[in-house]
Amino acid sequence: MQTLLALSIAMFAGLIMSRLTKIWNLPAVTAYLVAGILIGPYVLGRLGIPGIGFVSSEDVASYDIISDAALGFIAFAMGSEFKMEDLKHMGKKVVLIAVFQAVVATVLVDVSLVIVHFLMPDRFPLSAAITLGAIATATAPAATLMVVKQYKADGPLTRLLLPIVALDDVVGLVVFAVSFGIARALENGQVDLISVLVNPLIEVVASLALGALLGYLFHFTERFFYSRSKRMSISVTYVFLAVALSMVEIQIGAVKLGFSSLLVCMVLGTVFCNLCPFADELMGLMDRWSGSILVLFFVLSGAGLEFSVFGDWAIILVGVVYIIFRSLGKIEGAKFAAKLTDCPPQIRKYLGITLLPQAGVSLGMSLTAMSLGAPGVIIRNVALFAVLVYELIGPLMTRIALEKAGEITEKPIPPRVQAKLDAEKKKA
Repeated sequence: MQTLLALSIAMFAGLIMSRLTKIWNLPAVTAYLVAGILIGPYVLGRLGIPGIGFVSSEDVASYDIISDAALGFIAFAMGSEFKMEDLKHMGKKVVLIAVFQAVVATVLVDVSLVIVHFLMPDRFPLSAAITLGAIATATAPAATLMVVKQYKADGPLTRLLLPIVALDDVVGLVVFAVSFGIARALENGQVDLISVLVNPLIEVVASLALGALLGYLFHFTERFFYSRSKRMSISVTYVFLAVALSMVEIQIGAVKLGFSSLLVCMVLGTVFCNLCPFADELMGLMDRWSGSILVLFFVLSGAGLEFSVFGDWAIILVGVVYIIFRSLGKIEGAKFAAKLTDCPPQIRKYLGITLLPQAGVSLGMSLTAMSLGAPGVIIRNVALFAVLVYELIGPLMTRIALEKAGEITEKPIPPRVQAKLDAEKKKA
């Protein structure tokens, strides 16, 4: 009862807040995050009544299965943006911009935080600076995708943005694996080439292979179902299967065979949407089904934000430096790469701003970094601080950038009005 009650309150709070924030024309993502904060451990959860708000961080973490599933659907939707006919026209642009802006963000954050390390070596270790530089690469695909869908954004910037965000996290996983291996070597006093080079490469290759296999099986299975409801159900089944299989880890000596659920689900979506002739119709059905789980995902993300990080001035200082230089790296890196690839002026000007949101992937990286011990705790708290800031202002900045680029031309149609319009079309 407590679980269902907590989820129903979370859903209700998110939906009510999305109505209220329409007054200020804020993105729904921001509304869901604020709703999560209000029913989280620092507000409603303080009453200590299980089921009526989330009473602790552990309580929020107990619903991680919802977040895992939601990220699977998000990655699947992002993967569907990698269509061969589109990649033939802008494939080089996507790869160059995604890699360049991620590397620039990493370098700027690394340099700035290494300087902070030398200013206060007792409070901020070098291993934490190097790891946070890698975490700076990650962008939150969920927030970006939700803003694009809510405002029905479309145009050159939007069509370039979605595959870049998808590829950005792939680049981030590789950079993080290498940087984290170096950080661990600094802490242990020895360089482990297997963890620095071999394991990250295995994870990427294995994830690509598993996603491609599941994508082909998905396309093969879909042929045996004809109704929309069954096709949507088998689609949900394969996303769940991809997320589940991605959790498998096999340790063979020092070598670890693991998978990235984001990369597996992304490749699943890419392979399927390039093989299936009615993929666009099916993705529309998936969007309707996954809408509710995405509301819960963002509300839970808001509830999981840690305000306790504000209690340490050193964390705030490092967090501010991290946010400034990561933002600078994303914006200027994307602008320079867009100029190199002859992108239109509006893309050069606004693309970097749309890459600012940061959440799930970066928190996953910071959780892995906890194995460093004391430096890991610092990394985790700085990442939480940055996510708190980025998730509250990032979606709004994305919406403004897309509006300035001329790709949000009308206000989103309320669901009830859209249903009436659809009914009238069917009658006609």
